[in-house]
Amino acid sequence: MKNTIKYINRISMVFILGLTIASCGSKNEGTTEEHHEEGENTVELTEAQYEQAAIQIGTAERKVIGSELRVNGTIDVPPQSNISINMPYGGFVKYTEMLPGSKVKKGQLLVVIENPEFIQFQQEYLEGLANRDFLKAEFERQEELYQEKVASGKNYQQAKSDYLANEARIKTMEERLKLIGFNPAKIEGGTVSASVNIYAPVTGSVREVYTNIGKYINPQDVIMDITNAEDLHVELTVYENDIPRVREGQRIRFALANSPEEWREAEVFLIGSGVREDRSVTVHGHLKKMHEDLKPGMYVAARIETDSNEVLAAPEASIVRFGGKQYIFSYAGKKLENGETVHDFEMLEVIKGYTEDGYTQISLADTAKDLSAIQLVTKGAFTLLAKAKNTEEEGGGHGH
Repeated sequence: MKNTIKYINRISMVFILGLTIASCGSKNEGTTEEHHEEGENTVELTEAQYEQAAIQIGTAERKVIGSELRVNGTIDVPPQSNISINMPYGGFVKYTEMLPGSKVKKGQLLVVIENPEFIQFQQEYLEGLANRDFLKAEFERQEELYQEKVASGKNYQQAKSDYLANEARIKTMEERLKLIGFNPAKIEGGTVSASVNIYAPVTGSVREVYTNIGKYINPQDVIMDITNAEDLHVELTVYENDIPRVREGQRIRFALANSPEEWREAEVFLIGSGVREDRSVTVHGHLKKMHEDLKPGMYVAARIETDSNEVLAAPEASIVRFGGKQYIFSYAGKKLENGETVHDFEMLEVIKGYTEDGYTQISLADTAKDLSAIQLVTKGAFTLLAKAKNTEEEGGGHGH
């Protein structure tokens, strides 16, 4: 009987203890949930945490930000800026140090071409010059005799013909020598050579080299191609549905594939008049500044600024993304809590607009609040986001 009473008492105690634990568990669970709801969008930092996070406070600023059309394209040059170097009369390559990519300045030596025929051309030119004085004197003498009725008209006409024919040959040979690359004045002064120097006609870079030392160059052969660096521009592909938004003079921002964060500027100067098979139109942009690392054929991602408005904007670093939405943190000030300084922040949902030069247009999802009156966290927003969400996962709404 005693054993039975002890067993019943033991069961009763277990039952009461179970109820007590269940009751405590229910109470604690309700308290945690209530605490989370009160602080799910707030974060608190101690003074030490505040300083460690290097928080910076500012405000949304009024900025002129344009709506942008995102397009792709390449760095290119107009046809007149791709220059092919050749030798009209052919010859052997005696010297060149040019390689694809070599930078050249206008007037710089590119290649030396040698051809024995060049000596013959110069000889004929010098002979023509040597005959000039004699033929001219003979022509003037025969003209004088003819006018005095002393000599026949036939002799006068022959002397005139010989003189004018020699002058024509001199002129022709002079132009031929200039075409090859010789200076007629130097030849007349006694400088004769079997080789000729070819100099860079523009400042730019060597695009391709098609020869080497010792190779014979035919008149129709291209020795090398040079790109005029001053005529580089962006060539963008814009589809016909977006063409009405593009106008001459609009600002273009573009970045190379190997440096997507480095934005450069250009300006729309020409819009193609024809639509290609893929329903696109070519838009050309003049560079605002020359960049030595730009080369024809480079791929670019570009944005054409199609409209501009003054809006409230925040630095890109102040906007964070969580759960598919965009947020900023407002600074609510500091307070004393248990003798310690605590800084309060509130996480506010925003709607993003256009981005330009590191600033993004924003508006508050809660239209009852005034964005311009908010003290905005401009640096350290990602730290606050991490603390806020880690705290929630741990079951507390505040970042203590």
